[in-house]
Amino acid sequence: MIHLILPLLQVNVAEKLKEAPDSNYQTGVIIGSFLPFVLLIGVAYWMYYWAKKADEKK
Repeated sequence: MIHLILPLLQVNVAEKLKEAPDSNYQTGVIIGSFLPFVLLIGVAYWMYYWAKKADEKK
């Protein structure tokens, strides 16, 4: 099932930047493409910090 959905979710950032109407749109595309990775890193750090704190209590 994931093989059917994954191609629909992939975005060609270079093509979107080439067709951008102005620089504000380009900025939004770049932020939007990096935001999921930043959130993932934030969640991973939070989980690490939470596990480390729980380990110190033992």
